[in-house]
Amino acid sequence: MHVVLLLIAALALIAGPGIWVKSVMRRYREPADRYAKTGGELARELLDSLALRDVRTEPTPAGDHYDPVAKVVRLSPDNFDGRSLTAIAVAAHEVGHALQHARGFGPLLWRTRLVQWISPIEKLGAALLMLSPLTAAATQSRTLGILAFGAGFVTLGSSVLVHLLTLPTELDASFNRALPLIAKRGLLRDGDGPRARKLLTAAALTYVAAALQSLLNIARWWAILRR
Repeated sequence: MHVVLLLIAALALIAGPGIWVKSVMRRYREPADRYAKTGGELARELLDSLALRDVRTEPTPAGDHYDPVAKVVRLSPDNFDGRSLTAIAVAAHEVGHALQHARGFGPLLWRTRLVQWISPIEKLGAALLMLSPLTAAATQSRTLGILAFGAGFVTLGSSVLVHLLTLPTELDASFNRALPLIAKRGLLRDGDGPRARKLLTAAALTYVAAALQSLLNIARWWAILRR
C-alpha cells in the first residue's frame, strides 16, 4: 500500500506541473476574441516599440519560443492568430526573451549555449544506455557495462540540469519583462491582471514540467535496462 501511495505521489509530482500549465493555457483561450490584436500582432508591436525591428515573428507548430540564433519570436498558430488572453500573455512572454537577448541577459545566453551542446549529448546518452547491456555481454566485462550505463545516464540527466538552470530565465521573462511591458502599455482589460500573472507563471513553469518529464524518461530507461 505504501509503495502504491509513493508511486501515485511521484506521478503527481512529475505530471502535475505539466497538467496545470496546460489547464491554465486552455482556460484563458476563451473567449477567443477577447482582444483586438492577435498574439502575433501584439508581439510585432512590442518588438517595434523596443527598437527590436530586426527580430522577426512567425507561427510554428513546434510550440511557443524565442529563437536567439535566428532572432525570431515563434508562436503556436492558436497564439499567433488568436485574440485570447492566453495569446496576449504568451506573446509578451516570448518578447520578454527577445528583450533579454538584446540586453545581454546572462542566463539566456548560457541557456542558448547549453541547449546547443546538450542535443547531441542526449543522443549519445540514449545510445550508450541502449548499448550498455550489449557491451557488457560482448566483452564479458560487467565493469565496462556499468561504465557505459553510467555515462549514458549522466548525459541524459544533463537535460534535467539545463531545464532547471533555465528557470531563472523564464521567471525573468515573465515577471521582469512581460508584466512591466503589459502594464506600461495598458494592454489588459479590467480584471485580467491576476489572470495574466497566472498565465505568465504557467509560461515560466513550462521548463519545470519539461525537467520533470526528463526525469521520467531516465526512470523509464532504468526500468527497461533492469528487465
